[in-house]
Amino acid sequence: MSAPSLFLTVESEGGAVCLRLAGVLDYDTSDELAARADACIEQDPRAGELHLDCEKLRLCDSTGLSALLMIHRRTTARGITLFLDNPPPFMERMLSVTGTRHVFAPASGEARQNRPDERRETTD
Repeated sequence: MSAPSLFLTVESEGGAVCLRLAGVLDYDTSDELAARADACIEQDPRAGELHLDCEKLRLCDSTGLSALLMIHRRTTARGITLFLDNPPPFMERMLSVTGTRHVFAPASGEARQNRPDERRETTD
């Protein structure tokens, strides 16, 4: 039995839910993220914000991006603002290249863009 490649931690405070992602967001783990995000939305109907903290992601492929866009559609339909917090440089590039960065509300990731030449990429 292999170890899970995506770890999710949920925190909730004052109308905002934060889902911290660590590991790999890909074909094998995207459904798990979408299900957990849905559960977070269902558990706290008063939440006006859902933050996905991506700081500890090592990889996000096209299926991962598809899951993020699906989560965006679901949160928008409920009047919830979706934030991508701390996206690693590889993720910022993917969002930029695909023209999807504007879909996600800016958060602490914008501050990261202003840091000089920070590199945090890893390879598997």
